[in-house]
Amino acid sequence: MRENIVTLRLHGIIGRSDDPTYAGRLHHIEHHGGIELLFVPPADVGRKRFRLMTDRGTDCAVSLDRDEELVDGGLLFLSHDRAIIARFGEQETWRLKPADQATALKLGWNAGNLHWRVRFDGDWLVVLLDGPLEAYRARIMPLLQAGEVVESDAVR
Repeated sequence: MRENIVTLRLHGIIGRSDDPTYAGRLHHIEHHGGIELLFVPPADVGRKRFRLMTDRGTDCAVSLDRDEELVDGGLLFLSHDRAIIARFGEQETWRLKPADQATALKLGWNAGNLHWRVRFDGDWLVVLLDGPLEAYRARIMPLLQAGEVVESDAVR
């Protein structure tokens, strides 16, 4: 059975995510979990048309005018509850594997409470990093030190 995937067509750049004009709206959207990041690999940065998936799984067809140049932090979509922001490079991730079900619950509680963006890959919890790995690691250090959670290094 073929899964129906809806493609969001994004034409043009609305602005920059660091522009004070959008700060209040983006803060509100982020607080409600509506920010999606579109990681643009180096090979696609200069292209005017490309198709990529956001970190939340939204399929995006991006088209830019000839005079537009995509920048890191470019705001590609903005509504009252959702925004899509371009980020250059690959998403950095951190893989964690709990030793047992009880630890999986602890790890899941921490990830949810800390609002980490995650995916699952078999027995591994894959954390999508938005900052330095050490800041994430510090938040669950007791689980790591006790050997309850095994980690792999951050990867791109």
